[in-house]
Amino acid sequence: MAAPFAHPEHEPVARAAAGFARTHADLVALRPEPLHLLARTRHAGRRTGLVSGGGAGHEPLHVGLLGPGLLDGAAPGMVFTSPHNRQVLEAGRAAAGPDGVVLVVKNYTGDVINFRIAAERLRLEGVRVGEVLVDDDVATDSADNAAGRRGTAATVVVEKLLGAAADAGADVDALVDLGTRVVAASRSLAVASRAQTDPATGEPAFALGPHELELGVGIHGERAERTVARPPLPELVEQLVGQVLAALPAEPGEASGAAGDGVLVVVNGLGATTQLELYAVMEEVTEALDRRGVAVAGALVGTYVAALDMHGFSVTLTALEEGWLDLWRAPSSSAALSGGGPGGPEVVPAPWSGAGGEPPAAAAPVDG
Repeated sequence: MAAPFAHPEHEPVARAAAGFARTHADLVALRPEPLHLLARTRHAGRRTGLVSGGGAGHEPLHVGLLGPGLLDGAAPGMVFTSPHNRQVLEAGRAAAGPDGVVLVVKNYTGDVINFRIAAERLRLEGVRVGEVLVDDDVATDSADNAAGRRGTAATVVVEKLLGAAADAGADVDALVDLGTRVVAASRSLAVASRAQTDPATGEPAFALGPHELELGVGIHGERAERTVARPPLPELVEQLVGQVLAALPAEPGEASGAAGDGVLVVVNGLGATTQLELYAVMEEVTEALDRRGVAVAGALVGTYVAALDMHGFSVTLTALEEGWLDLWRAPSSSAALSGGGPGGPEVVPAPWSGAGGEPPAAAAPVDG
């Protein structure tokens, strides 16, 4: 294996953030100290800001989801490390709308602590703040796990649906309620055939044999409870779909409130998995759901929540409630996720971009 490409004299996350902001200067602006990024525009109807963040190494999450119909602010930490609460505070302060701001937090101890500190500081400043905790990972759904389920690829679904609802004028309470329900209706499970490269050593973070899989791997390279023999892809996907469906609070179409609406599917690459592989997985997922009488109402295939360069994928299922599919299909525009209905969202400059609020130019060089 080889060490990552990085400037020997610059901190890599700040350097990458500067490059991202330079490339997508029409969409995002960089504030280098403390490091956070902001969407340059937002939907004209949005009154509540949306902010998320987490350790680097998961790109395009979260910075790639900055823009109309999605996030207003994102705070990236060091690789696989929570952002500091001051980063979240500044992003939340800048992104808050007239009705306040909602923070979307993946369930990891560092993220939870730092986002809660930032939330309390914002409240002391008079900003109305809501929090949505994403905890969708089936592999950590155990009574013995005091920290609870990890937050993984369902974060993309949460941020997309909340973004559309915020564009429709939803306030903090409505967004928190929606986000909580979406999280409850979403579960994910990941598998890997090769660990991510450790940036410090240039070697795999853990070893797997050529015919082994880590079933239930985490997005930071957390080992699963078991390493399994590698089955053919149809058998593997059948097992994944079965476990994820069984972990949903109710079968789609029953008490979940998803009657007739089916599920959203996210087939997410973990960093080194090709689109060719991911679309093949999607076809297997669809067939496995068909055999169970579960309709695929919407799908997203690609690398959205990476684990550096891990070779593997995750499957996320969200049992839809009435109205959620419209939110999923609503227009959005970001570096990593764009589309939706015809015409695109009606946008206005973000609040921070007025007099005295303009951050440094996106193309400004940033040294770590």
